Amino acid sequence: MRAVNMKDNSKFKKNDLAKIIETDERVTILKSKYISNMKRYSYIVKEHPATFYFEEELEKL
Repeated sequence: MRAVNMKDNSKFKKNDLAKIIETDERVTILKSKYISNMKRYSYIVKEHPATFYFEEELEKL
């Protein structure tokens, strides 16, 4: 049985549309990065390039 690589489980890809849950704002994913010590992804969105979001802060549209 092959181990699942967490780096392959990104919820969003570049140019995907998402919603910031807290503000209900629609955004476009610009970049994603796997944070290995936290074992989760962070995302930069086109509308707020100086801020990063974790998967649990975003929702698919």
